[in-house]
Amino acid sequence: MKGKSLIFAGASVALAIVMISCGNKQSTETPAANAPAANSAGKPVDPSTAGTVTGTIKLDGAAPKMKVINMAAEPSCNKQHTEPAMTEDVVTGPGGTLQNVIVYLKGDFSQYSFPPAAAPTTIDQKGCQYHPHVLALMTGAPLQVTNSDPTTHNIHPVPKNNREWNESQPPGATPINQSFAREEIAVPVKCNVHPWMKAYIGVLATPYFEVTGKDGSFTIKNVPPGTYTVSAWHELYGSSEQPVTIGPSESKSVNMTFKANAPAD
Repeated sequence: MKGKSLIFAGASVALAIVMISCGNKQSTETPAANAPAANSAGKPVDPSTAGTVTGTIKLDGAAPKMKVINMAAEPSCNKQHTEPAMTEDVVTGPGGTLQNVIVYLKGDFSQYSFPPAAAPTTIDQKGCQYHPHVLALMTGAPLQVTNSDPTTHNIHPVPKNNREWNESQPPGATPINQSFAREEIAVPVKCNVHPWMKAYIGVLATPYFEVTGKDGSFTIKNVPPGTYTVSAWHELYGSSEQPVTIGPSESKSVNMTFKANAPAD
């Protein structure tokens, strides 16, 4: 009996050590949803002296042809498309305007504070594609993921500078709420269920960003006077930069062009 008691006691101690170790491992991983908002200390931007940066992003040369996505493996999604679903690597508009480009300002904004996002940035899974294909939000800001399809999806961001997560979402499930703690341009997103699904999420520490739409244009408002770098990122063509100086209440136009035959490494 004494030997059995010793064995039982030893096993209990070992189990306790394992539980403590697991608990410590979990406690060291702080969810991004609890991360503080960027630039939480500082003064607000003075709207009476703030300026605006506008512009258009274009593609110089012929855009590569979009490819048809084969969704035969998922009939419920395939039938949602009256025309074949296409890849969205390069989407251009009239005059070579380039869609899905993340345009943002680089500079010293450390003296300013920025209010938290009033509403979550959303991404939907519909027709077995992510909508939008490219989006951007601030560090610590809420991201809400919905599933409008009659099939199960999973959203799987694969960041280099943030916490990786991978969550399944069946039809009719409640939205998934997440956020990112650190800047990153840009976080690739995939679906392990449907390998053709992909998106990109830009994470910025300030609100000075926009994703270009069909006309390739962007408008960045409430910019404090100063000298900055306008940076434009595209999933295939990489990054391009141009300096800009904004005076009090000044508006500047910055147009940028990517070469169609120069994909990013």
